[in-house]
Amino acid sequence: MVLEIDSSRGEGGGQMVRTSVALATLTGTTTRLTRIRENRPTNGLSKQHTTAVNAVATMTGSKVTGNYIGSSELLIEPGHDQVTDISMDIGSAGSISLVIQATMLAARNYTSPFTLDLVGGTNIMWAPPVDSYPMVLFPLMKRMGINAELEILERGFYPIGGGHVKLKMDPIGRIEPLALDDLGQLKGLHGICFVQHLSDRIGSDMIEACKHVFEPQYDIDIQFQRTEGTSRGAGMVLVAEYENGILSSNVLSSKGHSPQQSGLDAASDLLQEMSAGSTVDIHTADQLLPYMAMAEGKSSFIVSRISKHLLSQMDTLESFLDVRFGVERKDDGYHFSVNPGEGN
Repeated sequence: MVLEIDSSRGEGGGQMVRTSVALATLTGTTTRLTRIRENRPTNGLSKQHTTAVNAVATMTGSKVTGNYIGSSELLIEPGHDQVTDISMDIGSAGSISLVIQATMLAARNYTSPFTLDLVGGTNIMWAPPVDSYPMVLFPLMKRMGINAELEILERGFYPIGGGHVKLKMDPIGRIEPLALDDLGQLKGLHGICFVQHLSDRIGSDMIEACKHVFEPQYDIDIQFQRTEGTSRGAGMVLVAEYENGILSSNVLSSKGHSPQQSGLDAASDLLQEMSAGSTVDIHTADQLLPYMAMAEGKSSFIVSRISKHLLSQMDTLESFLDVRFGVERKDDGYHFSVNPGEGN
């Protein structure tokens, strides 16, 4: 039996592809994806999508048909291998973070540590910065019993890429549920501002503008990092750390967008999440959701708004796993419950 998934549903982008391929191998479900990225300006698979699919196939010994740039259809026939050491080059500034999402999920049943050596884009538009993994996602996953580490060896920006990271993930046993109903007291604000092959002034202007937004109500400690690499760019990742959770925001410098405005945007985005009643920021929620769906019990969280990525992730997870999602709109945001073992 083949599970058919219309990839134009929901967010209609690469996330459904990455999650579906990983879950197909994880659950042993032969899966056909159709109409991939049909509603996007460039239809079909891009380089970062084919790299993610290839990585999962290599890890698991799965057979994949249709994995080429521009392809609108994929057939995944799951294998049962556990290849624990993978090295890959996206060959562009395609997002390293998005490839990591698929491989981590595919490694859920590994009985030995998994390592991934990956070259591509570390900080690019429309994708989580790699910094958000050690700063936000991994600490939250650790509370679920999942241990992962990420080393950033070189940063890669659009259009050249050339970033280099190494991921190490311990075998995942029982996944504990994660209840994020109340953040508790704020412990502190911190962040990182990185500059590569650009003037240090760009970084200092971003930091100064960012701090100006938080003062005098909050102090924030922002580390300045000058890096070397083949590409050039700058950006910032900010974190609000609470007793029970973490909120974050990020920004990249770009032409026509001053460093000061970038710093203001990053600070304003984080302040908005802090004041909205969220317990998980909108960019982290869809990344945590698959692990909540496989946990041994009910998880919960609050988001300020429901993104298309989150809706798409829910749709995909329900196609493969026995899970039920609940959503209730309240004054402080959208309250989500994740109920494994209660699907239809």
